[in-house]
Amino acid sequence: MDWNRVEGNWKQTKGKVKEQWGKLTDDDLDVIAGKRDQLEGKIQERYGKAKDEAKKDVDAWYNSQTWQ
Repeated sequence: MDWNRVEGNWKQTKGKVKEQWGKLTDDDLDVIAGKRDQLEGKIQERYGKAKDEAKKDVDAWYNSQTWQ
């Protein structure tokens, strides 16, 4: 399973992203459009996190998901 699956199923996945990172707006999610670097950047922006911390958060979230 790789990140392409997130990108390819963004409409379904963005609800899970919103649950995890509630400060992200619908506009943010539209800009992110499944792109990992955009997601990490928006997490940095909204939560005031460092780049490496945002990356770790995304990794932890990604690995905790049950992908079908």
